[in-house]
This record gives sequence, C-alpha cells and structure tokens, in this order.
Amino acid sequence: MYGLAAVDCRGRVADHAIIAALGWQPGSRLDIRESHGLLVIRPDTYGVFSVTKQGHLRLPAAVRHCCGLIPGDRVLLAADPRRDVLIVHPPAVLDDLLAARHAELLGGDLG
Repeated sequence: MYGLAAVDCRGRVADHAIIAALGWQPGSRLDIRESHGLLVIRPDTYGVFSVTKQGHLRLPAAVRHCCGLIPGDRVLLAADPRRDVLIVHPPAVLDDLLAARHAELLGGDLG
C-alpha cells in the first residue's frame, strides 16, 4: 500500500489509511532506522518512538536531518502489512529512482 504525506514542522507525517492498514494504534511503539537514505519503521515493544495520540508518525529530528527532510517535504510511504513494516522514501531518494527510470524511458535525454 502506498501513500503520500507532507512532513510538518514537528516531523509528523499523517496518513491514517497507511497506519490503519498496518494495524498500528496510537501509542504503538516503533523502531525507526535510516538505511540507504530510506527510513525503515517497524513495531518494537522496546522502541523509543511511538504513534502519536492523533495517529501520526513523528520522525525524530536526527533522522530527518540524516535524510535531508525539511518541513513541507512530501514523502512516499510504502507499507507492507504482511511484514509489518513501513518504508519512508524522502524526495532525494525518489529523485534518484525516477531520474534513472526516466532516462531509460527517454533514451538518456532528460532535457
């Protein structure tokens, strides 16, 4: 399942359909890790992060800075409910993925 959401000034990302598809509830404990420019989020009984009371994800500042996320950035959310994981794709990663695909489609001519 996919969704698009903006990062607000406090690092919150709101997409209730994604959170519901994963079965995560307000207060669900989470582990958030950066890997190759992506954010991998999984439930973790001992996680230090959690779904907010409003059902939003709050991305920690250190993680946002690592991925170059700023308020207003839109991110692609890719949820895999069978694996109970959410992968957040920041704009820089999407740029890289799409540039390669578009160059392939257009025979290397992006201009």
